Amino acid sequence: MKAMNRRRRIYEGKAKILYEGPEPGTLIQHFKDDATAFNKKKHEIVDGKGVLNNRISEYIFNHLNAIGIPTHFIKRLNMREQLIREVEIIPLEIVVRNVAAGSLSTRLGIDEGTPLPRSIIEFYYKKDELDDPMVSEEHITAFGWASPQEIDDMMSLAIRVNDFLSGLFVSVGIRLIDFKIECGRLYENDMMRIVVADEISPDSCRLWDVESDEKLDKDRFRRDMGGLLEAYQDVARRLGILNENEPVAGTGPVLVK
Repeated sequence: MKAMNRRRRIYEGKAKILYEGPEPGTLIQHFKDDATAFNKKKHEIVDGKGVLNNRISEYIFNHLNAIGIPTHFIKRLNMREQLIREVEIIPLEIVVRNVAAGSLSTRLGIDEGTPLPRSIIEFYYKKDELDDPMVSEEHITAFGWASPQEIDDMMSLAIRVNDFLSGLFVSVGIRLIDFKIECGRLYENDMMRIVVADEISPDSCRLWDVESDEKLDKDRFRRDMGGLLEAYQDVARRLGILNENEPVAGTGPVLVK
């Protein structure tokens, strides 16, 4: 393990750490057990969450790669880490909404659970100290966060990911309410393309049971509902990633002061 401890840390976020990868142009993405909400105003350690998110994200990114949706994902290395391509992250969260929930319901006074007339794509500026404000395409181009062509590419990727995820989840009895992706610029020789980066897991999706509307995502933590780890395990089992009796380390949430 000593060699692992000497790895150069490139970046640490709320739920992941990025380390220098074994080859140029690669990074190692490590999934932490931290559960955060409201830009870390609320914070707990949920023992085993990182393992589940790593496995679920691996499963989804492998499928995206297989159907020709470009991503940064190369392979999972171990329980908590994956090998990824180094990309230049665009400072935007791309949110796709299929059903009204969360901030959309609050902002527009639409009851949670109301199906939207069509899928809606929103952009948020990645800036914790500003609470990730919602921005328009005008803001994005004016401040140079992304070009009009890059915005088109991100929206196209987001729609393709939504189509795939909606089908994947409904086949295991889960409604995809909304989700967030991040995108990055992948430089290969003289070429640059926009790829899906970060992770796709119950941390970044709203997932409701088709029959009961039970929440199987991070809202369980945001809203003090309890059962976060069990909900993530349920998602992993339905996707066939976890065996019925496979334990994920964990004693449940530990409060971080």
